[in-house]
Amino acid sequence: MPLKDIVDPAFSARYGVPAINVFNDLTMEAVLAGAVECNSPVILQTSVKTVRSIGSRVLFEMWESLTRGIEVPVTLHLDHCPDRDVVTECLKAGWNSVLFDASELPVEENQRQTIEVVREARSYGAQVEGEIEAITGVEDDHGSDEVSKQQSLETALTFIDATGIDVFAPSIGNAHGTYKAAPVLDVNRVTEIVQARSIPIALHGGSGLSPEQFQDLIARGCAKVNISTALKETFMQSSLTFLKQAEQNNKWDPPSLFKHTRGDVIDMVKELAEQFGSAGKGR
Repeated sequence: MPLKDIVDPAFSARYGVPAINVFNDLTMEAVLAGAVECNSPVILQTSVKTVRSIGSRVLFEMWESLTRGIEVPVTLHLDHCPDRDVVTECLKAGWNSVLFDASELPVEENQRQTIEVVREARSYGAQVEGEIEAITGVEDDHGSDEVSKQQSLETALTFIDATGIDVFAPSIGNAHGTYKAAPVLDVNRVTEIVQARSIPIALHGGSGLSPEQFQDLIARGCAKVNISTALKETFMQSSLTFLKQAEQNNKWDPPSLFKHTRGDVIDMVKELAEQFGSAGKGR
């Protein structure tokens, strides 16, 4: 399903759609299963690192197989991609949307290239998310721990108008990875952008924010809520817990490990959907 068909209703009704970065077949299947169980739309995201490690063809065939006949709205999104060749590769393979991340470039050059990416994506019936400021933190070998300069509201609106992007991801004090301290968020920036342009906002760095912060930002227009670190931690910690017990019992059964970890990922997805208000919103 096109990204717009998922985020536009969420934006209008003010609920958030979980946009979860998966990294293998188990996480892809479990995230989809969790969304089906709670009847929630979901956006499955793949990093450039995941695309390169698995391969776009295999990854998309996995997606096609797992979503065939699925009962909730789903879409496949390429997250934080600064590489135009990878954008083209994924669009050709069948991705529904891409985040072309040229935030490290001057805004004018970012805008020029994003216009080209939007044109390319439209030729495939796909959508584009854009950003003009890098989100602090390193995720899947992309990004920086340095805090980027926040652009003016006028600059952000000009970028939105000129590029024709479908979703905008502003920097509001959020960060990728694990927060070292409680983040202080510039929530009014979301309100200012939405009031001026009525465009769905992507909230990056969602792992670790409080339920109150999620609810406030979603109410202001954050219709796409990115989750990556929380899934990685759930996957690794769940597996570690099971393996410690397996070592203690000297019983080694991989299918039981997969079942255990899958269950914890499904529970995480259901909890996020309830928290974001998307549970029950699948059609």
